[in-house]
Amino acid sequence: MGHVLVLNASYEPLNVCTVRRAHVLVYKGKAEVIEHLDQPLRSATGSFIRPHVIRLVTYVRVPRAIQRKISRRALFARDGWRCVYCGTSGGRLTLDHVVPRSKGGESVWENVVTACAPCNLRKGDRTLEQAGMELRTPPRPPQPVLFIKLAAPRIPHGWTQYLGELGTATAAA
Repeated sequence: MGHVLVLNASYEPLNVCTVRRAHVLVYKGKAEVIEHLDQPLRSATGSFIRPHVIRLVTYVRVPRAIQRKISRRALFARDGWRCVYCGTSGGRLTLDHVVPRSKGGESVWENVVTACAPCNLRKGDRTLEQAGMELRTPPRPPQPVLFIKLAAPRIPHGWTQYLGELGTATAAA
């Protein structure tokens, strides 16, 4: 597997990168290897530890105000691949604006949800009250760990202690 988990200096999960990028960060002294794999990296002149989890040496401030771009894949994953109106997971999933864009609704995490095609068609260009529908869960920005899960769909066992609940749930799956 060519993915390496990148942790902030505070051990907070930040991202996933390639083994090559992780090796460069370690080689330049910007990160340290926390977990490594048994199989070494080899070059024409030497052999190096193959990083599996690295930690940045200096803390990187991650502004929480910066929103990650909304993608259908991230939205569907946030909502558990289920319609937030009826709860079905089968069928075609679509993106729905809780407050329709025609009524001033924005394309932000707090206003977009996963809807099955029939529910989206039923709601149409109306508000929840007008359509007589309710949300099963209120929309909110996804946890940063979700993006790590999307970057590396199979979470290696060695990462679970750094990812909390999401890492434990996906490692068992």
